[in-house]
Amino acid sequence: MAGRTVLVTGASDGIGAETARALAARGATVHVTGRSADKLRPVAEAVGTEPLIADFSRLDDVRRLAAQVGERVETLDVLMNNAGGTFAPAAKTRDGHEPNFQINHLAPYLLTNLLRPQLTAAGQSLVVNTSSVGNLMGKIVLDDLDYEHRRAFEFPAYGTGKLMNIVFTRGIAQRWSDDGVVSVAVHPGPVGSSFGRDSWLVGLAYRSPLKRWATISVPDGAAPLIALAERGPDPEVNGRYFDRFKADGRERRQASDQAVIDGLWERSAALVELS
Repeated sequence: MAGRTVLVTGASDGIGAETARALAARGATVHVTGRSADKLRPVAEAVGTEPLIADFSRLDDVRRLAAQVGERVETLDVLMNNAGGTFAPAAKTRDGHEPNFQINHLAPYLLTNLLRPQLTAAGQSLVVNTSSVGNLMGKIVLDDLDYEHRRAFEFPAYGTGKLMNIVFTRGIAQRWSDDGVVSVAVHPGPVGSSFGRDSWLVGLAYRSPLKRWATISVPDGAAPLIALAERGPDPEVNGRYFDRFKADGRERRQASDQAVIDGLWERSAALVELS
């Protein structure tokens, strides 16, 4: 990783923090962002940088983050889109969106597009989108991405966000490959971190004895992300979804539906006001 510049989102704790520390130890210049200043500060200190605070439930924070990254770096070799989680759908974001949709998809979609100049300037670069086997619970309804005409339930809404991560990965692969940008999605496994802390139900499960035998450690969960970052912009991974270290993990059929790939990209661009 020596000589490479990396941005890790969702780096306040869990696999994001672990990934940031590991890549810095391997020689990368690592920048970290998260919503908790108190949690992010020691991670930033460990990797030798200043923390970048941003809350993905606020799209203006995402825009400000992209501007700050642009001030720091001219090129970006690896973008680790790791921020996300599962959220109660009733708690709309500041921008008025269903939170699983905005935080898991819309915010990283906006950030990645705003950082396209830095990714392209690297010559060859990699975007890693942290997805989940939970994508199998998801269903993308292009005419109702924000659940305005149907009721949102937490787990299916989370799964839909994770399905969107794979679809977005394919959208990047199809649109930006001529710029040298490679994209890949990955399920890190059932990590025993603070995942789900914003969800009463998931948080309850993660605080129960279930966590001890049903989850893997944070270092084990970060390992697939680290491996992909080290592999770099390999055309062999472009547009693929990894279940930990195994390519072509189980996914919903929609993930390879061209109408869904194009439709999600275009509707997301309109929602975040990108041309």
